[in-house]
Order: sequence, then structure tokens, then C-alpha cells
Amino acid sequence: MLNKVKTKLKRVLRGEFSTEELISLGLKVGKNFSRQEEVKIDPSHCELISIGDNVILAPRVHILAHDASTKPFLESTKVGRVTIGNNVFIGAGSIILPNVKIGNNVVVGAGSVVTRDVEDNSVVSGNPAKFIKHTSEFIEKNKQLMETSAVFGAKYKADTPSIAQRKKDMIDATKDRIAFSSSK
Repeated sequence: MLNKVKTKLKRVLRGEFSTEELISLGLKVGKNFSRQEEVKIDPSHCELISIGDNVILAPRVHILAHDASTKPFLESTKVGRVTIGNNVFIGAGSIILPNVKIGNNVVVGAGSVVTRDVEDNSVVSGNPAKFIKHTSEFIEKNKQLMETSAVFGAKYKADTPSIAQRKKDMIDATKDRIAFSSSK
């Protein structure tokens, strides 16, 4: 019990809010939303943020609905809506700035800074984030890669008794190429 209290106190001191707390402050979230560790969603303006269905925010993603860069000069802070569509993956360490709309079926590469709208069916990456390819091309390329790569699925996890053996197999499989971990 004491550890839970200490953990919550640390979280509060760091300014971290649970998804439920953010929803109570006005955040809109669709079905199958996954928010991994250290994701920051602007608590001061979360009523301006809308997240669709089947969205994954990888570790350390930041979503901002305000920009205080004007505060020292104009005594005002810019605010803008952030809308994230359905079937979106936002990679680790990415930053989504105010007044941005991310369409449906989008992949945002790790470490990207999204400063402007992202069209449906796009893969974007970089600082600032730029169009790389269409999502369909990304999916097709990875489907082909899966055909020649090791795929560690649910059956593998269930049939391999030792965690040490699973780790060894994955280390061996990724020695000189990519592999896939699947929930299927």
C-alpha cells in the first residue's frame, strides 16, 4: 500500500496524469487507445485534443495544445486543437504541436516533430515531419519482409517453456536482420 502511495506521489510531482484524469478534464479518446510509458498529453488544454480509435502512442510522445513562446512578449499563449484520426501509430519521442490534424491510417516515425497536418494514409518522419510514403506501401514492404524474417507469435511464446530460451532465440534471429513479434 505504501509503495502505491509513493508511486502516485512521484507521478503527481512529475505532472503526470492518467488517461482517466485527462478524460475528466476534457480529453476525447476513442476505442482501443494505447498510451505507453511517459506519454505527456497537455493537461492544461486537453479539452482541445481528440484521439480516434485504434491509436498507439509509443513511449515519451508529447501532445501539446498550447504554445507559450508568445507569453513573454504578448502576455498571451497560443492554443490550437489537435486531432488524431483512427488507426494511427505515433513513434517514441515524437512531439505533436498545437493546431495539427493527423488523418486516418497514419504512421509517425520515432522522434518526429509534427508541425502541420498529416494526410490520411501517410507515413511521416523527421523534424519537421515530412511525407515519406503511403501507408499501403509501408504495409506491403513489411508484409514482404515478414515472409523472409523470423516471426515470434503467440504460439511460439506458448510453446517455448523458457523465457531465457525465447530471449536467446530472438537475439539470434536479430543478429543481422529484423524480426517480428506478433500477437497472432
